[in-house]
Amino acid sequence: MTRPIRTLPLLFLPFLLVACGTEKADAGAGTGTTSGTGAAADPAELASRAEALGVAPEMVYVTEAPGFTVAEQSVGVFGDDGFHAAYFNPKTHAQLEMFVDRDTRTAKGCPTAGSAQDGPARKATCERDGDLWYRDGADRHEYLVPRDGHVVRLVGDADRLDRAALRDAAEAVHRPDAAELAALLPPAPVTPATEPVERGDLPPAGDGAPDNGVGASG
Repeated sequence: MTRPIRTLPLLFLPFLLVACGTEKADAGAGTGTTSGTGAAADPAELASRAEALGVAPEMVYVTEAPGFTVAEQSVGVFGDDGFHAAYFNPKTHAQLEMFVDRDTRTAKGCPTAGSAQDGPARKATCERDGDLWYRDGADRHEYLVPRDGHVVRLVGDADRLDRAALRDAAEAVHRPDAAELAALLPPAPVTPATEPVERGDLPPAGDGAPDNGVGASG
């Protein structure tokens, strides 16, 4: 069965994040570490939760940024089987978006064109920054974190999230531990077990073929 692909247009994200209210998870928020510090997530549990949303398990990441929490309604599939999550700071109203997909362009160098969210007001710039790539557009900027076969992108508004904070979030990108996974992805739906249907026309002995015999009056 083909899964519906759900993407989140960026123009609607401010409304989405305001509508989230208090329904935010604490996954990867402001712990100040660059990797999960809790018990490792069970790979089978991660796979079942991710695949229930149409996300490839290897695409699921979290990050950490002081004051930011994950907007639960933003978590889902991006593109074919990538991952998306939006982090929101209720005090500054800044938002930080994470996109994970199979784009591997950064392995050959930073793209010269701006990202799809960049406007025409200012020419986009792109540069190497250690193991990361930094791209600055009209009013949004982003860090790209290359991984094996895919790229994690951290995108933020340039006027509310400075480059240093965005870089810190990019360096803090990691795979979720068990607690972060539980807060980030909902449990996979449980399919109820069904009892076998008993047929009244099957004889108790023999090869189990239906009894279609004609009675004495037939």
